Amino acid sequence: MKLVRGAWKILVGIKDGLVLIAMLLFFGLLFAGLSSKPTTVAVRDGALVLKLDGAIVEQPQQVDPFAGFSGGGMPSEFRLRDVVRTLDKAAKDDRVKVVVLDLDSFGGGYPAAVDEVANAIRRVRDAKKPVLAYATAYTDSAYRLAANASEVWMSPMGGTLFMGPGGSQLYYKGLIDKLGVNAHVYRVGKYKSFVEPYTRTEASPEAKEEVVKLYEVLFAQWQEAITKARPKAKFQPFLTTPGAVVTAAQGDIAKANLDAGLVDKLGTRLDFGKRVAEIAGIDDKKVAGSFKTIKYDTYLADNPLPTNGSKVGVLTIAGDIVDGKSNGGSVGSDTIVKLMLDALAKKDLKALVVRVDSPGGSALASEDMRRAIQEAKAQKLPIVISMGSVAASGGYWVSTAGDVIFAEPTTITGSIGIFGIIPTFENTLKKIGLTTDGVKTTPLSGQPDIYGGTNPETDAIFQAGIENGYRQFITRVANARKLSTTRVDEIGQGRVWDGGTARQIGLVDRFGGLNDAVAEAAKRAGLKPEDVHAEYLEKKPSAWAKFFAQILDSNKDDEDKSAGDAFTRMAAERRAVFARALGDVKRIGTGAAIQARCLECDGLGGNTPRSGDARLVDLVLARIGL
Repeated sequence: MKLVRGAWKILVGIKDGLVLIAMLLFFGLLFAGLSSKPTTVAVRDGALVLKLDGAIVEQPQQVDPFAGFSGGGMPSEFRLRDVVRTLDKAAKDDRVKVVVLDLDSFGGGYPAAVDEVANAIRRVRDAKKPVLAYATAYTDSAYRLAANASEVWMSPMGGTLFMGPGGSQLYYKGLIDKLGVNAHVYRVGKYKSFVEPYTRTEASPEAKEEVVKLYEVLFAQWQEAITKARPKAKFQPFLTTPGAVVTAAQGDIAKANLDAGLVDKLGTRLDFGKRVAEIAGIDDKKVAGSFKTIKYDTYLADNPLPTNGSKVGVLTIAGDIVDGKSNGGSVGSDTIVKLMLDALAKKDLKALVVRVDSPGGSALASEDMRRAIQEAKAQKLPIVISMGSVAASGGYWVSTAGDVIFAEPTTITGSIGIFGIIPTFENTLKKIGLTTDGVKTTPLSGQPDIYGGTNPETDAIFQAGIENGYRQFITRVANARKLSTTRVDEIGQGRVWDGGTARQIGLVDRFGGLNDAVAEAAKRAGLKPEDVHAEYLEKKPSAWAKFFAQILDSNKDDEDKSAGDAFTRMAAERRAVFARALGDVKRIGTGAAIQARCLECDGLGGNTPRSGDARLVDLVLARIGL
């Protein structure tokens, strides 16, 4: 028996050893594959297809591999600068015979981002290169892009209705009262409306006044852009009397769009594909309607960022500003501070551009990032701020670190104000028979007490802290913009401004995009713009992240999912509104106690929620049938 047992142990040991060796070989080969450079796919003549089945953002979220395998997935996101660079390269590339815009599932973006892509599309068209756009139904932002195309196609079973900015905002005061939740709000800023959903049942007159002004400016700019792109299109009736227009067309929205000159052709995807094939060439290896295609990812890889010349650092602050590390659509102060200090330690930057695309967030995190950016001045580096789609509240706080500020006319900025929210549940607990008691040695023992409520001493301290934070905010703005604190207080108070107005009142210096900011930084460093390149200070995705991203993306290549007609698109946008509401509830429970954040900025950035709230809202809406 001992001999048998010994032999068995030897066999088990051999088996374990072989399994270990096999695993080592597997992971070794996998690591080698991940570490090796991907094989470059040759770009041949054809149609460059931009299938924008997601939102245009400044900084895409990092891929969560487990979300894809669990069936939850992540919404697609396209980096703004990549899309613009691709279009500008295509305009001068003889291999690209035509640019195809597939906007059927376009997730939108903030007005400034959409405008920048629309202008790039126009540059392609001005270079005498055809641009063809297709969608079943166009959203406002999708049409902003399509209007610059040579040919605008739409499904005869689709139809486009314009909605304009605006809509309903949920107010939780009634629900909070019923649940017995006590939302302790501390704020400075007459127009700082972010806290109103928790303290009121409707918007204050001041908040509505500011939102109306902002939306009117942005909508007027949208209409002006559409008129410039398609001067013969009669889109005004679709804005003022859409019911009458559709009724007159006997409910055929697509025909009404065609008759008004909003679109050039009605046709199925098969028809559209045949038209593209006339220009790009037929792909004989595929089904009818196929054409020679250049994929976006392939073309982007074929045109990498330049690396010649001196380095101008570009630090991107995009998303909700939070304490700690960046994660899932938010930008963390710890992450940004480390990126900034690590880059400065190398001492090879000639200047710094800070790209801000944030509605704000934690006041503490905003100050930590601002302070780290100012370390660049210790190395005598020029600091240029480039505002993206939104640089409001905490986003503007960070921007005060710069020597000069660039923005777009449709950039949303300002919202100079600060607030704090602390929920307590003493009344909620009473409803179910729970009470609290305890021993307190000072007025601050156990405060803020989420079970028993805050006391006057705590309320006074928090309000004083908020007022001190506001004084710091307006002082930083005053020093940076060379204005008096009285003047900053006048244009502050939580007011939100469009980029054009912000320039008039001194919050912004010049109009221009990221490339303009890099060129200005080079000049301030005593260099020619053509002698520098942008060195992006960002955490590179790991080999594992790239690997899983390739796996997830490979399943999307041949998908042709229609986003539906005008009514389907409208319902999808309402889903996004509900998801943002879930985000509001999440913020009050888990966000920083003291924040500088913009409420008006929400809802203008497209219809793709940037969080796990999207998956939850799909479950909820499935229950209620929307």
